[in-house]
Formats: sequence, C-alpha cells, structure tokens
Amino acid sequence: MKTDELREKYLSFFETKGHARRPSDVLVPTWDPSVLFTPAGMNQFKDHFLGRVKLDFTRATTCQKCLRTGDIDNVGRTAYHHTFFEMLGNFSFGDYFKPEAISWAWEFLTDKKWLGLPADQLTVTVYKDDDEAADYWHEKIGLPTSRIQRLEEDENFWPASAPSQGPDGVCGPCSEIYYHPKGSNPVEIWNLVFTQFNRVGDPPNNLEPLPSKNIDTGMGLERTAATLQGVTTNYHIDILRPIVEAAGEICGVKYVPEEDNGRRLRRITDHIRACTFAIHENVYPGANKEKYVIRRLLRRAVLDGHQMGLREPFAYQLVDKIAEMMKVPYPELQETTQRVANVIRSEEESFLERLDDGLARTEKIFGTMRKENLTVVNGVEAAQLYQTYGFPPELFEQVAAERGLAFDWPGYKAEMEKFGDENRPDTIALFETGPIESLKNTLRKTDFVGYDQSDADVTIKGIVANDEDDKTHLVDDYDLLGEEHQLIVVTDCTPFYGESGGQVGDSGEIVGEDFLFIVTDTQKDSDLFLHRGYLASGKISSNVDARAVVSQRRAGIQRAHSATHILHYALQKNLGEHAQQQGSKVDEDWLRFDFSNMSAVTPEQLSAIEEDVNERVAASENVKWETVPLAKARELGAMMLFGEKYPDPVRLVSMGTFSRELCGGTHLTNTGEVGMFEVVSEEGPSAGVRRIVALTGEKAKEYRQQVESTLGEIAASLKVHLLDVPEAVKQLLQYVRDLKKATGGSGKAPEALSAITTNAKAAEPGYVQQKETLKETARMINVGMFDAAARVAALLADVASLKKEIAARAEMGVLTADDLLAKAETVGSTRLIVAEAPGAGPNEMRGLIDQLRKKAAPCAVLLIAGQGEDKVMMVAGLSEDVVKSGGKAGEWVKAISTIVGGSGGGRPDMAQAGGKDPSKIADALVEASAFAKKMLG
Repeated sequence: MKTDELREKYLSFFETKGHARRPSDVLVPTWDPSVLFTPAGMNQFKDHFLGRVKLDFTRATTCQKCLRTGDIDNVGRTAYHHTFFEMLGNFSFGDYFKPEAISWAWEFLTDKKWLGLPADQLTVTVYKDDDEAADYWHEKIGLPTSRIQRLEEDENFWPASAPSQGPDGVCGPCSEIYYHPKGSNPVEIWNLVFTQFNRVGDPPNNLEPLPSKNIDTGMGLERTAATLQGVTTNYHIDILRPIVEAAGEICGVKYVPEEDNGRRLRRITDHIRACTFAIHENVYPGANKEKYVIRRLLRRAVLDGHQMGLREPFAYQLVDKIAEMMKVPYPELQETTQRVANVIRSEEESFLERLDDGLARTEKIFGTMRKENLTVVNGVEAAQLYQTYGFPPELFEQVAAERGLAFDWPGYKAEMEKFGDENRPDTIALFETGPIESLKNTLRKTDFVGYDQSDADVTIKGIVANDEDDKTHLVDDYDLLGEEHQLIVVTDCTPFYGESGGQVGDSGEIVGEDFLFIVTDTQKDSDLFLHRGYLASGKISSNVDARAVVSQRRAGIQRAHSATHILHYALQKNLGEHAQQQGSKVDEDWLRFDFSNMSAVTPEQLSAIEEDVNERVAASENVKWETVPLAKARELGAMMLFGEKYPDPVRLVSMGTFSRELCGGTHLTNTGEVGMFEVVSEEGPSAGVRRIVALTGEKAKEYRQQVESTLGEIAASLKVHLLDVPEAVKQLLQYVRDLKKATGGSGKAPEALSAITTNAKAAEPGYVQQKETLKETARMINVGMFDAAARVAALLADVASLKKEIAARAEMGVLTADDLLAKAETVGSTRLIVAEAPGAGPNEMRGLIDQLRKKAAPCAVLLIAGQGEDKVMMVAGLSEDVVKSGGKAGEWVKAISTIVGGSGGGRPDMAQAGGKDPSKIADALVEASAFAKKMLG
C-alpha cells in the first residue's frame, strides 16, 4: 500500500466513525509558547481536551506534520527515527472512550477493507493497573493474555511516569499496538492514550478521575507504511527512498544502506525534509529558538556531505525532489521551492566558509586530549569555539562521538550563560494551571466588540492579583491603589484589542460606579482577554457593571496596522511574490515589518516602495472587512501566509481592489486616514529576512518636519542651497583634512573653501528630494540623518580651531633644526635638546629630530607642542650611538607625558606621546631635561 493511500484510508475510516477531518496544524505554532514545533496531533486540540472552547465537534481525525529533536542522534542510524514525520490521529473530547478506541483501532488494522494486517502478528501493551483496557483486549477483541503485556508507568502512561513524577494536570494510561514482521523485530505502530485522570500532588491517591474522559491516539505514518510495504526501514518507503537515492546522486555516492555513507544519506534526507517544511512556513535558519533548530539540522546535513568529500553547497538541490514526493498531501510546497532552495543554499555557503576552520580547531583539541588521555570534550572550550568561530556544539559533539569521545554539555551550558545565551527550552508545561486557567474553564471566552466600537458596557468577571510572594490568585474584590499594585481584570465582553497578530494591546480605562481601573495593556490567552493595569481610585469587585473605554491611542495603532497591509502590497509589487510577511509589530503611528528577501532592498527599490504606499494612501480607497468561509477567501485571492493557521470562517480585510489579507486586527475605514507614510530604516535582522521600520500619521508628519529643518540648518550653516549640501559637505571634509595635514606638516594653510553656486537659483526642492539629499549627506559623514547637523557644526568648529592654530604658528615663525641646535646642552659627549615647538605637528617634529640626528650625533631630542586648548603632543628621538649606550626614547616620553595628563611610548630610537594639559608644558620641559641627564649618565 502506498503511503499516500494509507494516509487517505486512515482519515476516511475515521470519517465513517463520525470524526471531523481536520487539517494538519502548522509545523511551527508561533502562538503557542509551550512548544517550538508541533510535536503531536493532539497539540492543536489542547483547549478542546480541557473544555476551554466551544466544541463544534466532539470527534476529530488528522494527519499532523510533526518535528521533534529529542532523538536526533538516532536519525539515520535506526530504522524508524526521524525529526520530521507525519502522525495519524483520532481524538475524542468527552465523547467515546476505551471500548470504541480499541475496537476501531483493531478494525482498521485487521479488516481487509482497510489495512488487512494478520491478526496473529499483532500484540499490545497496557499500563500495569489498567484492567479495563486489558480486559477489553482479551474479552472483546479476543487477544490471548500472552499477547497482552502490562508495563510500568514509564512505558505505558502519558506523560511518561506522570503518576509518580508529574507534572500535575490531565494524564492517563495508554495502550500500544505492535506489529511483528516475520524474521524481524516488532514495531510499535499505534499508541492509544486514555486521558482519564487529573494528577494533583504526590502519590498515593493523587490521580483524580476526570468528569469528561478523552481519547488521543497516534499512528506513525512512516512506520505503518514501512510495515505495509514490507521494508525494514522507514527510509525505504515509497515517499522517502527516492529522496535518499536523489541525495546519493547529488553527493556522487551510491546508496548502500549498511555503509556509513548510507547512514549519512538517510540523515541528509530527514534533515533537509524537515528544513524544507519549516522554511516553507517562513522559519529561516537563525540564532535562537526554532530558527536555531533549523540551522542545526541544516548544518548537520552539510557536515555529512562534507565528510563525503563535498565542498560546495548541495543540499538545496533536494528541495524539488522533496516537494515532488510530498505533493499529494502538501501541494503548497511546490509554490515555494525556489525560495526554500535559495535560503538553504545561502545558509550552506555561509557555513561552508567556516566549517574547515572549525574542524581544524576541533582536531587540535582532539590531539591535545589524546596526549593528556582525556575522554570528555571540555564544555568551556566548546563554548569558546562557538562564540568565536560559530562552530555549533551539536556538530562538535557529533564529530567527537565519531572518535569515541563524550561531550561536556553541563560545562558548555554554564559557560554559555556567561555569554548571556538564553535560548528557550524545547518545551514548557503542556497544560498550565493557575487563576487564568480557572477563568478559562468557567468563562471560556471574552466577546470582542471592538471592531465597530471603542467603548462598551461590561461586567467584571474575574480579578487576578499578586500576593506578597508575587504569586497570582483570584480575588473577589481589590482596593490597593497605584501602579505598584498591578492587576488583571477579565470582563464578559470588551472593546479592548488583545495583543496578537503583531498589533499591540489597547490601553484606556474601565470605569465603575465605585472605581476607576487604568488599563495599560491588553493581552489574549486563548479566547480570554486580559486587561492589565492598576486601580486609580475606589474598590473593584467581581460581578459589577462598568464602562470600558479605549484610549485615543487606538487611532494611531490602526493607522500603522492598515499601513502594514499597504506596505505588504508594495513590497510584493516591487520585489516579487516571495516578499511575504515574516513578522510584524504595530504601535501608535509606528510599525516594524519583517519580510522574506535574500538581499538588502536597494535605495531605489525602497523609494519606489515608499512612493507606492503613499500613492495608495493619497487615493483614499475604502477599507472593509467581512467574515467569510476560508474557501471563499481563497477564491477571492486573499493573501495566505505560509505557516499561518487560519480559522474557518476567517476575517477578510480588503483595501480597494489591491489588497486582500486575512487579519484579526483593527483597521481604518479608508486608506487616506493613514495620513503620511515614512520609511525610517531598512535592515536585515536574520538571514533571508529584511526589516522595514516606518511611521504613519502624526509621527510621520513630525519626521518630515525634522528632515526639512535638519537639511535647512545644514544649508544655512554652509551658506548654500538645499540641494548643494552634499557637495558642500564633501568639500568641507576635504578642507578639514587639508588643514589637519597643514598643522602636522609644513604649517602652510590650504586655500579657503570655494563657493558653491550650482543650484543657487534652483526652485525649492520637494520633500522627497530633500529627504534623499539629507540621506546622502548623512552617509557621507557616517552619522544618522538627524545627527548630520551637529556633525557639520563640529566640522566647522574644527575648521576655526585649526585655522587659529595655523595662524599662531605663522606668527611665531618657522622653527628650524639650526634654531634648536643653538639651544642644545652638552651632557658628556651627547648634545641634549629639550624644547617647545609651538604649533608643530608630530610629523614636523619627527622631521626636525631626523635632521638633528644627522647634524649633531650623538644627540637626544625631545620636542613638545600645544595643539589647541586641550591637547599636547611630544616626540623624542635618540641617535643610534645613544641607543647602543642604553638610552630609550619610549621610556623618556612615557615618564614626561604623565605631567601633561597623558601617556605614550614607542621604539628606543623614536617615540611619541600625547597629553591634555598645555598649561603644564613648562613643567614637562624641566622634567624632560632632568630625566635625560640621568638617562645619559
């Protein structure tokens, strides 16, 4: 039986048993903080199991895309382990229980209409105390007790070992079904979980029966397909063997299952399949959380290729084959193969650049370990290798394992904590408990009425406060006032938008007859809206009526949110359909929008994008929203983001005829209400992702005013036309360089700045032209746009200071070597010259010392000069014979520089120092002479 046929048979079978066929949840549920990736079919039904949502169906069946890394080291080595896999499941939410789950599983497996497996090749396990399941298998199904094995809680309870070790919460025994291929080891193909208890505290008597019992089963698609197809490993089933073979062709290696390269090709197949699905859902390789998992998988595959002799990117070539083999259940993969391949290739290239260096460094570490007879890789060394050279610890561990060496993970993690590396763990508590969960169980949801109104009559349904130990608990009333006493207030309905979909939560106030509650933020937990804030006056109590009023900040948030939809349209128009949303955040007249793009957006593209957005704003097109079936939204051409989970029906937001997106946020009624749109920056937060930060409304208006005033200020200070500012700044920079050269050399001042008259009579430029002019100016002087005026003012101040310094030197006349020689003392046979060289720069002082060393050797020379009001320079030089006698110019300037508040040093024959206090030059000259006489003996 083909794998695609098995998948369809399973889902069809349970549809005949009254189950609703539900689509697979996304692989990366970004809204679920308990997991990085979807680990099982039940994950999307957590609230259904707990009764926290309205049940539109009480039975469901799915084929779920899953990704787990707990057994990553077994991938490719064993017959059945994967990171990415598909899990077939059937679920009951307080409907049927053990009899139906067991009998239907047996029917599907053994009935010739379905799988037709030989009944005598199936055995089962049950939890040691689950007599009910054991009796049903024996008495109703007819299995002999010899084929029913009772196991401990670590094997046949979910979560594993829950009765004794926890965690608290829903749990239950399970029954596993094994198939025994002739001449081979048994294979677990199905696990039936009977969720019937609530664990509370430690044993004994800590398993309380649930009033509503649930069923959660999981059948591994790949394992069952291998069983039906008579192959000894999942990697040889019809949807995976062709990918393994393709990997061999790409790597130039024949696939021989028993060889090391066979293991490597299987691992490459698994890891690149996982990466393909994740990147398709816009989870790109990155530095932390789920992105790091994808980077880790991809780099493990690249290392396998490297060990087979590949030195160029190769894994990206598998994407087309993976999409082809998975096209029946997931045809959408074929829409993104080019983008996915480009991302994988880019990451391969980046890693290959450092891989050889990293491997060479690990070999040095292994060599040292062999000499010292060590068997555990030092975690501190591994952390330093990762931080300095980017060599992942997992690859280090893999390479070490191939040499029979262990890896010090505790030491690695302890060292990484010093670097501030705090990645989120793979999982958090699956089912949380606490006051919010209690409110979910009783209220289930808050009705949101804020799409059409910004105030509403509400009833207080829950108050959550913190106690002295900062633990949260439900209270009936509360009267502590002030911001330091934070509360969560839950109401029956609300006009406040709870943060989600990138839109921040609303603020405002909830006003009752006897209290005023200030809402500083609104969050969502499932369907419950949490109003966070503090009590400003009075006493708040449960079950009282109040008026909820959203603040005016909402208008600015809506301007920014509607602008993101227009920006999304403009990005796809100018960059291509691949430029899909990767994430966003919108606040009051401010937005941040991340999107897929492998390279930086050029200034020309950015200008075109900004212009397109502002054109749509100026067109004042209608914005409307409606709730429609998901299928109809697709027909209407709504933009569907890969990796996003959509309800059915969905809320479709349309702007004119140019934009249709599925969105749960609040919006304007007309694009013209955005007012203005200004791009502030464009950058790359991670590989393959670009980020635009922009402003709308009042903040965009203020931004424009600042652009115009900054450019005007620069033009006025340089006395040029607005459009001539870049050329004038360019000349100013060169003029400052010439002046500095003059102060450090001949002392001859350069000619004055030439006049700029190119655009003197030009018309006043428009705003876009002014903005580009200011951007060009800021880039030229390497500062932010709004720091440009201050930088230009500093350059003009430098000009005045440098001119003053040059003029002072001119008044004193040109200092010559003969002038200095006339002031020399004789110490023994050495000519000692310690003198001030007013206005001289370091280059000029070194030139004078070279002349003196030629004219009057043996000699020792130290020259010192003030440079403005807060800078001193000194240079010392010794002739060759003085150096041979033990003289050291570096020690000379080092000792004297402290007198003028500085430091310095250098070679024995020539050294330089600086200081900050010109008023101490006279003292420094006296000490320099005394130091030299001691040095010269």
